[in-house]
Amino acid sequence: MRVVTYILLALVVLLQYPLWFGKGSWLKVWDVNQKLETQKTLNDQARQRNAALDAEVRDLKRGTDAIEERARSELGMIKRGEVFVRIINAGVAASGAAPTP
Repeated sequence: MRVVTYILLALVVLLQYPLWFGKGSWLKVWDVNQKLETQKTLNDQARQRNAALDAEVRDLKRGTDAIEERARSELGMIKRGEVFVRIINAGVAASGAAPTP
């Protein structure tokens, strides 16, 4: 009777091995699901970044406000007829340190 029990136990172990450690095992399925979730997160971030870039491109194509804003902030440009005024704090001017924009 013991031999039959051991044989049946060995048979159960042999049948369970591919389920847990084989090519399509539960462990590999779990690992693939984890990778899938990570990739979905990365895709969502890329989708948001692409939407923001698309909106910026459309804004640059349609209107001059965005172009003007970039020229003012990034290049320090001003319009014709405008006067550029820079206000320096008294404490900063006395110390001789460069003012921060």
